[in-house]
Amino acid sequence: MATIGFIGLGNMGGPMAANLVKAGHDVRGLDLSEEAKAGLKEAGGTPVGSIAEAVSQADAVVTMLPAGDHVRAVYTGDDGILAHARPGTLLIDSSTIDVDSARAVAQAAADADMPMVDAPVSGGVAGAAGGTLTFMVGGPDEAFEAAKPFLDIMGKTIVHAGGAGNGQAAKICNNMILGISMIAVSEAFVLAEKLGLDHQKLFDISSTASGQCWSLTSYCPVPGPVPTSPANRDYQPGFAAGMMLKDLKLAQAAAGSAGASTPLGAEAAQLYNIFCNAGEAGKDFSGIINFLRGKES
Repeated sequence: MATIGFIGLGNMGGPMAANLVKAGHDVRGLDLSEEAKAGLKEAGGTPVGSIAEAVSQADAVVTMLPAGDHVRAVYTGDDGILAHARPGTLLIDSSTIDVDSARAVAQAAADADMPMVDAPVSGGVAGAAGGTLTFMVGGPDEAFEAAKPFLDIMGKTIVHAGGAGNGQAAKICNNMILGISMIAVSEAFVLAEKLGLDHQKLFDISSTASGQCWSLTSYCPVPGPVPTSPANRDYQPGFAAGMMLKDLKLAQAAAGSAGASTPLGAEAAQLYNIFCNAGEAGKDFSGIINFLRGKES
């Protein structure tokens, strides 16, 4: 079994690290939160106090960090991963960040003779806990093949999207679809309410008709039709609105850089920005239905 350094033990990283421990790997984890490190210890891993302790003897390093600036600092800083890991150490970054940062860090890793993939995830906290995440992976073929056995432990669907940064590109494109479609589904239910159409009746029809989509059938934004959706627990997150806004902003930045026209993506970002600024960033992103109704969630 491998020795794995894991940096970032939050809502997603903690369960991912725990699944690696469960598979028999020696996981040495670092986080700013003592509570998060205690969670790793309870799962059977080893919490550490520095990047050097996490990575200096590691065969592989996994990171799950909030933003591109954090990823750049943790990998390329004077006291970062590249300064302490051994040449040949496999690097897996599962953060969701901008494509430019992913490619810059991948180049720095290549220069240090360390194979690296960007491997952002979809599936939320439940997927992280259940080991059923989808990984969208960017990087060289050899690095992907080396990373796949570890990703298979943490996820169910592993897709090699191409070269460095393409995992991030796939993630932000996917989540732009998700953000737009959730608004569309929410608008449809709000309209149905105004027209006197029952929630369940609309679900029964649209879930088997041309309006069918994941935001409707797996994550329905009204209570009842999909009992596991956050709508049934006062919109406590699976996937917080603030995280959706982050991904939509990344998509808009990428669209601007690439010269792509994404008018619905831009509108979705504006709506989620208003929703989050109203104090709802911690609610599930499907709670935007209540913003569209004109009331707080």
